[in-house]
Amino acid sequence: MRLTTYWQNIQLDLRMLLFFLVLLAVYRLLFMFGMAESMGPAADMSDILQANFTGLRLSMKGAGGIALLGFLLATLPALLNPRLNWGRARLVVGALANFLLTVLFIARFPYYEEFRTTYSMQVFQGLHDDKIALLGTMVSQYGLIQWLAVAVLVAGVLTLALRYILSIPVVGSIRPEHKVQSGIIAFLLTFIVMFFCRWGGGFSYATGVNWEHCAITRDDFLNECILDDIQGLYRAVQMERRMQAGDIYGVDKDFAYSLTADEADRLLTHKAAGAQIFKPRHIFIVLEETGMQWPLLPKYEKMHLADGLKSLINSEQGYYTRNFMPNGEFTSVAITGLITGLPDVNIRVNYQPRTYHGLYATAMAKPFHELGYQVDFWYGGAPSWDDISRLALAQGFDQFYGYPQLGAPKTTPWGTDDEYLFASLFRHLDDEEPTVHVVMTTTNHPPYNLDLHKEGFDVEAMEKLVRELIPEEAKPADLARELGHYWYMDKVVTNFVQKVQERYPDSLFVITGDHAVRSNPGPQPSLFEYQSVPLVLYGRGINKDILPADAVGGCTGIVPTILELIAPQGFVYKSVAPPLGEWPAAFNRNTFLTDKVIGRIEDGKTELLPGGGPADFAAEREKMQPFLRKMRTLAWWQIMVDQKEVK
Repeated sequence: MRLTTYWQNIQLDLRMLLFFLVLLAVYRLLFMFGMAESMGPAADMSDILQANFTGLRLSMKGAGGIALLGFLLATLPALLNPRLNWGRARLVVGALANFLLTVLFIARFPYYEEFRTTYSMQVFQGLHDDKIALLGTMVSQYGLIQWLAVAVLVAGVLTLALRYILSIPVVGSIRPEHKVQSGIIAFLLTFIVMFFCRWGGGFSYATGVNWEHCAITRDDFLNECILDDIQGLYRAVQMERRMQAGDIYGVDKDFAYSLTADEADRLLTHKAAGAQIFKPRHIFIVLEETGMQWPLLPKYEKMHLADGLKSLINSEQGYYTRNFMPNGEFTSVAITGLITGLPDVNIRVNYQPRTYHGLYATAMAKPFHELGYQVDFWYGGAPSWDDISRLALAQGFDQFYGYPQLGAPKTTPWGTDDEYLFASLFRHLDDEEPTVHVVMTTTNHPPYNLDLHKEGFDVEAMEKLVRELIPEEAKPADLARELGHYWYMDKVVTNFVQKVQERYPDSLFVITGDHAVRSNPGPQPSLFEYQSVPLVLYGRGINKDILPADAVGGCTGIVPTILELIAPQGFVYKSVAPPLGEWPAAFNRNTFLTDKVIGRIEDGKTELLPGGGPADFAAEREKMQPFLRKMRTLAWWQIMVDQKEVK
């Protein structure tokens, strides 16, 4: 009796496995078709077939996991006690899985358009965002309510189909004379299928498919398609665990643990060569939200998106380098890197207890205080967002101003518009002592709800330019609207710079982007377009030769660069990064850049910089290796090893 029931139940479990394996395969194909413009020109039918076959094997893990729940809730209890008929539990599991997989499938489209990846570490970054603002953006920008209704409808149809499949009669009962043989076959079949699913279509880690090593085609988009949504979320979970452990390429933990405080202090200590400009009264470090560099490239000049920034660059007192990398792919990583002086080492510094026990040796506030400056943070969003205000104040900032302190209206789910932020800051300057202002803008961010017509931006004309210059863009109207917000940010920032310069001519401005990832010129941006941000210095004493032409650098090099410009000779400061002009390569979590190439850190993808000549890719990559290892190891040491409190 028990074996007969077990034999019948495992047939139902196998049907459930096949149902979800097919569903994941169909969703993969639909995503490929719906986002086909993201596929590179080099991809051919063999790549598409390879991606689908590899994805099918990988999806055995997710489909097997769903079937396993049915096995545990229905098949196993009936084996232990034949009177326990919990077959409906299998259908309930299937119904829930249908709904969740459909929601993930629908959400995958805007997620990929935003981040150019399947579900990854951005998922957990969202958990640290302002939940109400995030929900508001999802409702207004992405139609959350409508798409949830669609998901319910589709999941209902799928569940009816699953119920029908499970209701088809199974193979009959086991004959008593074949009881032993049938039992052995049934149990062997169970474990073989489980094993095969566990390893992703193989019988070991080496022969199966796993998320870390499934990128086997020549096309980045197809490689992302190999991961179904279950594996995408699993990847996000594993990345989050590694982030909590601080696991990242380039950190030499053995060296870090052997490093004494005195040795680390020696490696972090710098002495200024002597001031190159007159000491400014006000210093402004502006982090532009999604301040990507590609609108400044000659290819997109007709769009006139960054005319304001270009006017500062072309001024006699302006300096610009295009060879610049943000600290990461998120706003909070840019902010924490600037405040603490720490490059991204896959640890959320703003959630580390060490951060609130005292200043990091490389915290930016300390040297500026020693030079007689107050250090303030100005943000157009909520101070509580991602614990940024708490972080800034714990790391020595004197004041933190969010939109509630500005007396500004809340115009987006995230805060107020940039014009209110800069107007409030300008009014504040008359009463200030010498101050370093870190300013984080907000408007160039979903839900992109600014009245662009009122601001003087012609969305229709921009859409025409998008169609002309980026013909492969699938949603030119949406991109035109996003670019209007970039144009607005550029206008507001430039107007502020000019207004301050007129009243306080001894001011120094540093302008860069917090990250580039989000607004891309089409579905297949180059790595340079996808990752790089500009760096602009502007003010009295700045000129085109103040730093080497197109100096390579990154976000954590901003503070040491300013200190080398204004500090007296012999001034001692601590920094993981050197000033610009001394970087052989720049990098963030995933990407590196030299003066000739840009590439991914952990795979071989490397591209020439726009307009660049030939380069030895291997030699350029080797420039990055020792520099990255040193910076990441010293940063990791400060966060994870050095627990002393610095008051």
